[in-house]
Amino acid sequence: MSTIQLNGAAAPLAAGTTVADLVAAVTGRTILPTGKPADGGRLGVAVARNAGIVPRSQWSATTVESDDDVEIVTAVQGG
Repeated sequence: MSTIQLNGAAAPLAAGTTVADLVAAVTGRTILPTGKPADGGRLGVAVARNAGIVPRSQWSATTVESDDDVEIVTAVQGG
């Protein structure tokens, strides 16, 4: 099985895994093809693949490849 870097740690990569699949795994929520959560709530995450931002509208169409570096960043509110 191939591996990727996910949020700075090695992670296994199954063939055909998309950015949406990774977001679903990290957040524990089902992600629609539009990149929005199926529960209708706010997601509050952004994704970078190999230092480039992946637009939410492209998450389902973006296949992750072996040795990719993926960062899933959660928005934090504070003051």
